[in-house]
Amino acid sequence: MLKIIKESDTKYTFSLQSESGQALLTSIPFNNREEINKTIANLKVLIGQSSVFERKTDYNGKFLFTLKNSEGKIIGSSMLYSSEAGMENGIKNLKTSISLLPDPIGL
Repeated sequence: MLKIIKESDTKYTFSLQSESGQALLTSIPFNNREEINKTIANLKVLIGQSSVFERKTDYNGKFLFTLKNSEGKIIGSSMLYSSEAGMENGIKNLKTSISLLPDPIGL
């Protein structure tokens, strides 16, 4: 499920959630609705590229990943996972969730 959140008059974020409501990816803030719509419309193309996922470990030893656009700019980041296998499963679930998004209208 995709949620777009209006953070302020000029900032928007989106969150992709699993069927159970767990956040798989939380985006960076976008400056306007057009910018966030273009990014969301491009997600299906991005997930087909292995180079857009950057796997990381935080200072507490937890695992997370970031999703980057085709220019290498971070679009969003995942929640923290206790294991590397959990993180990989999160990436798999994110790809599935994105593939199920409806195609954008007018793009």
